[in-house]
Amino acid sequence: MTNKQEKEIEIVIKILKKHLQNHQLPIIELIEEQTDDPEKVLIGTILSARTKDEVTASAVRKLFKKVNKISDLKKLSEKEIQKLIYPVGFYKNKAKYLKQLPITLEKEFKGVLPDIVEELIKLPGVGRKTANLVIAVGFKKPALCIDIHCHRIPQRIGWLVSKTPYETEMKLRKKLPKKHWMIFNTIFVSFGQNLCRPVSPYCSKCPIKKYCKRIGVKTTR
Repeated sequence: MTNKQEKEIEIVIKILKKHLQNHQLPIIELIEEQTDDPEKVLIGTILSARTKDEVTASAVRKLFKKVNKISDLKKLSEKEIQKLIYPVGFYKNKAKYLKQLPITLEKEFKGVLPDIVEELIKLPGVGRKTANLVIAVGFKKPALCIDIHCHRIPQRIGWLVSKTPYETEMKLRKKLPKKHWMIFNTIFVSFGQNLCRPVSPYCSKCPIKKYCKRIGVKTTR
């Protein structure tokens, strides 16, 4: 990576951090702000998969009236969990994951939530994206959570070429300074939801259009 590329990355991150103030934070950051609890961040992240933020927020509020920590899930039946989290996407599968969560946590980690990706992904319903988000948001440690926006936008800008989110994560680990890892998901999800849409992005309003190569962009607004 050239010095010019390094400088442009720093500028883009700085601009998008500032621009973040104009939009609502993604649901997991809101959960973290309200609870400051890695266990609740994990539960909220599991619920948020393939679910709109407002639906996740409603489900989280209902569930957290009954559940203050992962071990509290033992007290609820799978059916009770289903009722509390409905209508999040795939709520039956997620209820099953949540019911199994305290059991697996106790068996594998003596009830202590780990802060390492390779250990977190052993928990039910936890993939690499979820694990990284919990580490960054819940534990305040450097981690790169790559969702659809974080996979798509760096390629549109021209930072990298990648076929999978995992490949994107590995390439960004080499390209993106570690000091930006924790905020990366927050700013790029917000940016992707509000301006840099998958189809017809708002390039006319884009604060970083000067630094974007618009790779793959066919129509704009």
